[in-house]
Amino acid sequence: MKTLRLALAQINPTVGSIKANSEKIIAFIEDARSHAADIVAFPELCATGYPPEDLLLKPSFIRDNLKALDEIKRHTNDIVAVVGFVDKKDDIYNAAAVLYNQQIMDVYHKVFLPNYGVFDELRYFQSGDICPVYEICGCLVGLNICEDIWYPDGPAYKQSLAGAELIININASPYGFNKSRAKETMLSARASDNRVILAYLNTVGGQDELVFDGASTVFDAAGEVLARAASFSEDLVVVDLDMEGVFVSRLHDPRRRQKVKTLSESEIKKVFVCDRVPKEKPPVRVSPPRHMDLYEEIYNALVLGTRDYIRKNGFNSVVIGLSGGIDSSIVACIAVDAVGPENVRGIFMPSPYTSIDSKEDVCELADNLKITTTEIPITGIFSAYLSELTPAFEGKPPDTTEENLQARVRGNILMAISNKFGQLVLTTGNKSEMSAGYATLYGDMAGGFAVIKDVPKMMVYQLAMRRNSMGVVIPERVLTKAPTAELRPNQKDSDSLPPYETLDTIIESYIEKDMSLEEITALGIDEQTVRRVLSLIDGSEYKRRQSPPGIKITGRAFGKDRRFPITNGYRGSR
Repeated sequence: MKTLRLALAQINPTVGSIKANSEKIIAFIEDARSHAADIVAFPELCATGYPPEDLLLKPSFIRDNLKALDEIKRHTNDIVAVVGFVDKKDDIYNAAAVLYNQQIMDVYHKVFLPNYGVFDELRYFQSGDICPVYEICGCLVGLNICEDIWYPDGPAYKQSLAGAELIININASPYGFNKSRAKETMLSARASDNRVILAYLNTVGGQDELVFDGASTVFDAAGEVLARAASFSEDLVVVDLDMEGVFVSRLHDPRRRQKVKTLSESEIKKVFVCDRVPKEKPPVRVSPPRHMDLYEEIYNALVLGTRDYIRKNGFNSVVIGLSGGIDSSIVACIAVDAVGPENVRGIFMPSPYTSIDSKEDVCELADNLKITTTEIPITGIFSAYLSELTPAFEGKPPDTTEENLQARVRGNILMAISNKFGQLVLTTGNKSEMSAGYATLYGDMAGGFAVIKDVPKMMVYQLAMRRNSMGVVIPERVLTKAPTAELRPNQKDSDSLPPYETLDTIIESYIEKDMSLEEITALGIDEQTVRRVLSLIDGSEYKRRQSPPGIKITGRAFGKDRRFPITNGYRGSR
């Protein structure tokens, strides 16, 4: 039986850490070689990290990435390595190098450059136009990059017509909780339609707002899953591929002979890489990763994104303002699971309106999570502010100004702790609040990283219950009491906002689905409520622009995904 042993190196590179990335790549090459792999593949732009953004405008960055590739190739004796990097010819290209026996045998340039959502590749790269097929160990292998696989008549299709039995598609594809099923359906269709084995290799790790979930997968020529890597962690998947099975599959597809006639010779080149005969190898055991439900998956994405943002930016510990509410509670859980309880510090800052229940809930949460928590009352500082501002406020009754002062005192305290101890402030605002502007600029929005910035309020509750299912840490009362900012007597979020179930539906419809006022009201929501929420969303853009970065998990997050002008006179949506 003709077999090929393929290793997928699902690694977590850091943008700009070219030396550390290349050392990691070399270590994984050695690991793949120890498993007697014939080919080891690495993710898209793994030498530089993804996305490198305007680092690509620095000539020294491009040169250093090319030097790293030269070093990596020295470690490819008796193994073929596919490595993502930035190539420079007449322009720069998102590229993959095919390395063997200390040589660069060929370079593939990405054909389709995404320019939507979080992607800006047309800003930097030139498109490729050649779809190569490589002869490796007596097998024909096609190689392409990320977006290329999404097109039915794209590089994979052309490479299969040119004889490719295996397609390796290397990726840096960000996580989205509603994305994986559609992606897997597409990949299965590409494999079965083209009668090829398809190896989809994804990067893993957090990079600013983005989280890459890994979950690399190999499909057979019938579109069935052969092997799958872990989600949200580095992994090396080694799988033996039955190449004779691909040939048999193609015998039953007479349509291919006609299709081959339409293939343009200018688009395809065949490159001989190596004729090494695969050695007898002990069988590999592929253990399927444990299945995650939706909220465990989202929770793990938030943990990974938080851990990598903290570590990759040189922090060792974090500080969080704990209020006794659901949002700060789930952020504390995520932080503890990301960097350990010894590296998480809670600050409880009661005001004249803070309830005894809130203090008890903070203490119980801190005890359950085993984190150090300090109480710093703000009543005296708040009173001093009011005293000094009384002459300036003469003739004006109390309003949200006094409420926001409390939030700003708390933000000041958290930033002082951060400044003194070098701890990153994690903010606790959720997507529902950020959408409606129900947050205080320079107050509870002050901080370094917004963990749940893209998590709607109702999903926060689901995540909290999922976290408690692994061992109760969030007090039951936190899950059941009415949400409140506790900035005035008997305050409830519902005094200012519609019920969160309604608010979240409007936000998803308007922001993620681009639905109009009429379409949203047709869902059965009161028109006046919809108008008010849309007005809040559009009018809060200036706040969101000044908020910390946060982890993207939904189909459209604020920031790179959704880019609305602050100065905006258009009101057609309402």
